[in-house]
Amino acid sequence: MLVALAQGGIAMPALATVLLAMCVPGGPMESDRGKVEAKDTWAQWRGPLGTGVAPDAQPPVEWSETKNIRWKSVLPGKGHSSPVVWGEQIFLTTAIPFGEPLKPRFVRPGAHDNSEMTQNHEFAVLSVSRKTGKILWQQTVHKGAPHEAGHFTASFASASPVTDGTLVFAFFGSHGLYCLDTTGKLLWKKDLGEMHSKHGHGEGSSPALHGDTLIINWDHEDQSFLVALDKRTGKQRWRVARAEDTSWATPIVVEHAGKAQVIVPGTNRLRGYDLADGSVIWECGGLSSNVVASPVAASGVVYAGSSYDTRAMLAIKLDGAKGDITGTDQVLWSRRRGTPYVPSPLLYGDTIYNLQHYQGVMVRINVKTGKDQGEPFRLAQIRDVYASPVGAADRIYVTSRDGVTQVMSHEAMPKMLATNRLDDNISASAALVGRELFLRGEKALYCIAEK
Repeated sequence: MLVALAQGGIAMPALATVLLAMCVPGGPMESDRGKVEAKDTWAQWRGPLGTGVAPDAQPPVEWSETKNIRWKSVLPGKGHSSPVVWGEQIFLTTAIPFGEPLKPRFVRPGAHDNSEMTQNHEFAVLSVSRKTGKILWQQTVHKGAPHEAGHFTASFASASPVTDGTLVFAFFGSHGLYCLDTTGKLLWKKDLGEMHSKHGHGEGSSPALHGDTLIINWDHEDQSFLVALDKRTGKQRWRVARAEDTSWATPIVVEHAGKAQVIVPGTNRLRGYDLADGSVIWECGGLSSNVVASPVAASGVVYAGSSYDTRAMLAIKLDGAKGDITGTDQVLWSRRRGTPYVPSPLLYGDTIYNLQHYQGVMVRINVKTGKDQGEPFRLAQIRDVYASPVGAADRIYVTSRDGVTQVMSHEAMPKMLATNRLDDNISASAALVGRELFLRGEKALYCIAEK
């Protein structure tokens, strides 16, 4: 189990948040609408559609440390959160250690592969210029000692921020939820308590934003819950208990039949909640424990998968979904192999791309039948993967932890187009905006663009 690895890496979005934010009540203020086109945004974890696809982007195919790097900006601290982009600003989170090492912290029973000790940290939000890579501002929102050391590959800033172009929301789990404006001014903050993750492996689920409602998934080893907050004030709109243990998946929000549903996977049930009041609309069993991958959705169907003690993936038809739909015709298909674990699925047209477990073996699934499209194939240069695959311009981009990105074509018989290497460890998922690709490593943020 590898957790809190990124919203970049683990999976860690509200469906079409960017488009909705610009056209529904509760989006950016009227004076801000139209200033930034949707093609200039990657405003949330998993991009403008919540599927990993940037429909208008034309990112480069090839790069290296000396080719097609517009700029490389060294970042303070460490974070696996993915960058989000709105217009000319890029927003990230980071955790910066300071002071002397502390005594080892209490580790929950069953812990393994954890860091042996921790330090005090500054939890900070960054704004970086899209044009130059210069850090425009750095706002420390909290200082303190993490109560869990986390997995040795994890970070204390693994949840990706989300923005509507006016407000920026940064979530540090046990260290708070923060709302800032685009100048870095802190507007409100919220303490949701102390999270206790399975095996002490850390935290990583990102916030989801839909209209004027912010959603936080708080699945852990004590009382889990889902909470909805007013994005402008942080005031709680509703909170519902969840009979779930630790998960790291980010919720998605899907509009169906005139109603917004918050969809959250879990060990016991995959559920659809009414965004208005938090009531459960439908639920379905069948996933594994340790759910990390975020679901994806399109055309009234939700696809959710997991892979830990068992492997499972489900396709849920939203039309008619009500109550417990386990084993009913609302489950269009299910499968027990080639399911996602750490990287979230990429939904591109009529194909779902899954990376098996967290290795470089790609499975392509037909969204209508749940059957494989061809045989699984190995990406020869890809090893451990925490970042979720992304797609644009009929291409698929897969980035491994050792800084290698392989690019393949999105077609019936995929072709390998390029293998690109950077001198950094990368767990965060890429952001694709315009003709640029942004990759956040443990040392630097890269803007990759053809010169």
